[in-house]
Amino acid sequence: MSSNSDGAIEILERLVAFNTVSSRSNLELIHYIRDYLDNHGVASTIIPDATGKKANIFATIGDPGRAGYVLSGHTDVVPVEGQAWLRDPFKLTREGGRLYGRGTTDMKGFVACALAMVPAFKAAELRSPIHLAFSYDEEVGCLGVHGIVEHMNGAVATPRAVFVGEPTTMGVVDSHKGSCGMLTQVSGFACHSSRVDLGVNAIFAAATIIEELHRCADQLSSEPDLGSRFVVPYSSVSVGVINGGTARNTVAGDCSFQWDIRATRLGVTEEVQGRIAAFIDGSVLPGMRARFQDARIETSVAYDVPPLVAMPNSEAETLAKRFAGTNETKVVDYGSEAGIFQKAGMPTVLCGPGQDSEAHIADEWIAVEQLDRCMSFLEALSNHACAD
Repeated sequence: MSSNSDGAIEILERLVAFNTVSSRSNLELIHYIRDYLDNHGVASTIIPDATGKKANIFATIGDPGRAGYVLSGHTDVVPVEGQAWLRDPFKLTREGGRLYGRGTTDMKGFVACALAMVPAFKAAELRSPIHLAFSYDEEVGCLGVHGIVEHMNGAVATPRAVFVGEPTTMGVVDSHKGSCGMLTQVSGFACHSSRVDLGVNAIFAAATIIEELHRCADQLSSEPDLGSRFVVPYSSVSVGVINGGTARNTVAGDCSFQWDIRATRLGVTEEVQGRIAAFIDGSVLPGMRARFQDARIETSVAYDVPPLVAMPNSEAETLAKRFAGTNETKVVDYGSEAGIFQKAGMPTVLCGPGQDSEAHIADEWIAVEQLDRCMSFLEALSNHACAD
């Protein structure tokens, strides 16, 4: 067992006790991390959101002017409501080789390991710095990490590698799909359904746009990426929520729908967005405005998480495979903050303890063995950063 495993579990117990479901503030947890780092002589920067109710935290151990390595994790977790938990989700419970609690796998286990290594990082003679980057609101669209990337620009030298500790059973993930959440709002003109000639039906207009999205989805599925390693080997478009109208006997004046794009490669999101915008401007709005000049269709982006694109032999991939003791890489179909770091010019991979099938479920758990492996990975990183 790694010498720091017990320390990681102790910290994980504290982290799990903070209810950081994305709809809530994470400040108590962030302040705990700040105080923990202060106690070990590590200065940190808290990066708040616009409301002041949530924050990221960023810290550097070593010379920020030298290119180093980032350990990235998120502090928010998914809700527990509606799930049949047999244990208190916000109290760490150990049973045999398993640790139960919300966020143990996704992804407070990794954060705990990184924090447990702080004394060792401090004691080591690091030639290359190690950065800790812990964000808010990853689970609802990777919203917080943008503030970390902006802070790093100019505050530290461009990192040589970013290791995002999403649950991969300590395997090295070099690719994941992008995820872009969209909202389209259609405004027509409501009237009594006995005089449809006086109104402009927003639901009909929305349905026409959704039909085009369906055609787009069909085209994408008919053109799978050659050699794709994803379970679904093509980019996809999906409509998830529709709201509109006020009554059965009223022509709907408003309708909105939420949709998303899952992109296997860079550029797909922009292609789909452009296609739909052109279809709305050319085929839907003119007919609506011919009857009601103030008709509107507005599409906004709720979040945009770029894909993580494989960069064979990048420093992030090469080192992660060495530290994890593997010669293989793999892909995942979910999105993460990794694509945002990569888009900002930082070589990035996913590698963290636990597995995604253990996350987001009732009685979420992580194996102690996975924490042991993560600690070994971080110890190897520390040794490398000393010899760099």
